[in-house]
Amino acid sequence: MTRNLRKLYSAALAMLVTLLLPVVVLAAGKEIIILHTNDIHCGVADNLGIDKVSQYKKDLKKQGHPVALVDAGDAIQGAPIGTLSNGESIVKIMNAVGFDFVIPGNHEFDYGMERFLKLASRQKCGYYSCNFVDVKTRKPILKPYKILTLGGKKVGFVGVTTPETLVTSTPKYFQDKDGKFIYGFCEDQTGEKVYRAVQRAVNNARKEGADYVFLVGHLGTNGSISYWSSGAMAANTYNIDAVIDGHSHELYIPPHKVTNKAGKDVLVAQTGTKLQSLGRITIREDGSISSDLIQELKAADPKITKLVAKENKRFDAILNQPVGEAMIDLTIDDPKTGKRRVRCSETNLGDFISDVYRSVLDTDIAMENGGSIRNTIKKGVFTYNDLLQSFPFGNMCTVIEATGQQIVDALEVGVSNYPGEHGAFMQVSGMTYAIDSRVPSGVVVDAKGNFVEVKGERRVKDVMVGGKPIDLNGKYTVCGSNYILKDGGNGLVMFKQSRLLKDGVMMDVDAIMEYVQNHLNAKIKEGYENPYGAGRIVIK
Repeated sequence: MTRNLRKLYSAALAMLVTLLLPVVVLAAGKEIIILHTNDIHCGVADNLGIDKVSQYKKDLKKQGHPVALVDAGDAIQGAPIGTLSNGESIVKIMNAVGFDFVIPGNHEFDYGMERFLKLASRQKCGYYSCNFVDVKTRKPILKPYKILTLGGKKVGFVGVTTPETLVTSTPKYFQDKDGKFIYGFCEDQTGEKVYRAVQRAVNNARKEGADYVFLVGHLGTNGSISYWSSGAMAANTYNIDAVIDGHSHELYIPPHKVTNKAGKDVLVAQTGTKLQSLGRITIREDGSISSDLIQELKAADPKITKLVAKENKRFDAILNQPVGEAMIDLTIDDPKTGKRRVRCSETNLGDFISDVYRSVLDTDIAMENGGSIRNTIKKGVFTYNDLLQSFPFGNMCTVIEATGQQIVDALEVGVSNYPGEHGAFMQVSGMTYAIDSRVPSGVVVDAKGNFVEVKGERRVKDVMVGGKPIDLNGKYTVCGSNYILKDGGNGLVMFKQSRLLKDGVMMDVDAIMEYVQNHLNAKIKEGYENPYGAGRIVIK
């Protein structure tokens, strides 16, 4: 009896192995797929939709493909669902989708360091960055890399976060109570420190047996400091198979390649923003690697669709509250080209928010950095949700007393990249100025990107306050956001020693609500008809 059972068991086992063999061979023969996103900025229901990304990953797995889904930063901030949940709703959705590797972008820190570290502990796959360090010990705060086994191969992912984070998020979040930086990103004025941090992590991943290594970076190209860009990172390192990029919201048309330090061409991929596309990197059986962008997906994961709707519904009562009516589009873009304009030129939405600040806070001047203005307010009735889409940072209204010299220094920083973009480009009220683009920028910054001085001729000319030339030694009341006037955001540290007159009076969106309802009778019309603004900023 026992012998017969043994024979029966052996036969059954042999049959099972025979049946399974083709499946194993088929799975091993499938291409490895790396799906990637960047700069989602809470746009989980925008464009492709995160529910379709989730289903696509599942479908690839069903087809036998080994698959990993990675994100290159700036996922949890940028829309009301992020602002009102302090990032938690997006982390919850990312966990449900099943991201395998995630890095922090500069805006992951916008809710404060304590909050980021708490969210990092809730991110199931973890956050990774090889260059986010404790300044004192120089040790990484997060794990620098992760190795996944995909299709029998070990695939390493190394995270790197732009050192610009120190000034493009809120600087005080990286400082102690005395204003001394306690966190850093291997910043210097050449890029060498961060190149070394990346190479060290890549080498360690290879030593652990990684067959492939991908750098997942929040670095960017357009508007990024050149030596911290993804192209510079690829060019100054080696043994990286491809770079998955973010930060600059660009669509790199495949195959986008950069020659690395060893003379080898390396793919660099980026997918735009708010799920405009889904990146797909394919590792074939022969070891060759290719990339493409997916811009259409049909099937959606019903569980993720339901979860996104549930998270959005939590805030419906607040978000659907009507604020007023815009009789024209208040724009951040050039209506002729569709390109973003608010970070390099005047727009009517820039004029409007600056007027809001100056009227509500009753100051000589208002200054609003273009990087804080994120979305056009469309013609028609607009809601609190629309305001939060345009102003998602929760910036607080602040008033300082500043000298004319500090004011023109700030303007000079804002135009330093012109005609390129700069987050510190100033939209203004109560003043006008001109930009002479023929003059090269003389702005000098330190290793962290903070303003030091202006050398040589200035690009900013003809600065007028209340119709009179600005007095460099005079003092003016200036209102704007705490990010710029108090916290030194975008490297504007010239205001750090200014006398603080009003601190955190109200959120920017609440100031807009007050202005629209109490000063404009809930209708925005006269004075903002021209999308290019009222002529407060002139280009020479």
